[in-house]
Amino acid sequence: MQDNPWLLVDTNSKAKEAAKDIAGSSLIGIDTEYDSFRYFRERLCLIQIKAQGKTYLFDPFGELDFSFLGEYFADTSLCKIMHAGDNDIRILKRDYDFVFNNVFDTHRAASLLGCRRLSLANVVGEYLGIEFEKNKKMQRSKWDRRPLTEEQINYAVLDTAYLFDLHGKLEEGIISQSLEEEAAKIFTDMTKNRWKKKALDNNGHKKIARYYTLTDKQKECLRRLFRWRFEKAKEINRAIFMIMSDQALVHLSSLEIGSVNELMEDRLLPAEKVRLFGAELVELLNIGDENNNPLSPRPSKGGMGGFSGENTKCVY
Repeated sequence: MQDNPWLLVDTNSKAKEAAKDIAGSSLIGIDTEYDSFRYFRERLCLIQIKAQGKTYLFDPFGELDFSFLGEYFADTSLCKIMHAGDNDIRILKRDYDFVFNNVFDTHRAASLLGCRRLSLANVVGEYLGIEFEKNKKMQRSKWDRRPLTEEQINYAVLDTAYLFDLHGKLEEGIISQSLEEEAAKIFTDMTKNRWKKKALDNNGHKKIARYYTLTDKQKECLRRLFRWRFEKAKEINRAIFMIMSDQALVHLSSLEIGSVNELMEDRLLPAEKVRLFGAELVELLNIGDENNNPLSPRPSKGGMGGFSGENTKCVY
């Protein structure tokens, strides 16, 4: 990428070089790569800053202190250009308590000017006449893996490559249509964005396919499993779908299971998930429905995680 020189900032000397270039720039481009697909709480994996000289790739997994970026993000005289930067701002605020001022978002600007196809590639094509393709698979690639691949680096650098030129074209359009005041409000409102914790949908279990085919007691079991899955995903910071599928929750709600061994024999879940979650699931499957008081399950067939005594099931 000779037209878009870049530097992976992984030493103090490189951080000083980046800081010097950013300090001497009249505007900078900002983007991030984060994983919201595999994680419950989005994980920031890379910060890209385009300055006048180079694009700098800051690795949040390293031990370098790049809190100095906050000075430039907060600078009211330095324009920060982003494309659909709402989540970038939220996550950077969440992880580093950065403050943002003087933001120009090319996605919002293009929308204000009437553009309807607002992906970065489409906006670049419409306003700069440059055609380029972004590999969509790269967006969901494993950005938390190190070292980054050449394809990932090229993708990350390309995210900021056209932001300066886009800013110029879009700003001209905003001025020519006398939309400065409206644009300023939109950009200022973006800087106020804050990250919010995911909240459990208390009625989410009712939206699962086959819910209305279950008995009342099976529905109550599904409700408990649905809540458990959310809390477990939150606890270990994994995407909800990676804990267990909706179909698996429904199937479990219809089972009579008294031990982890019986759950293993059912073969609904991979052995590793039974090992990790089996004891918790067995307990959930054997909670009485009066005041949600736990009752002892029926005698198990033996093996790890088994219980003994009388039992009230989710299937009746």
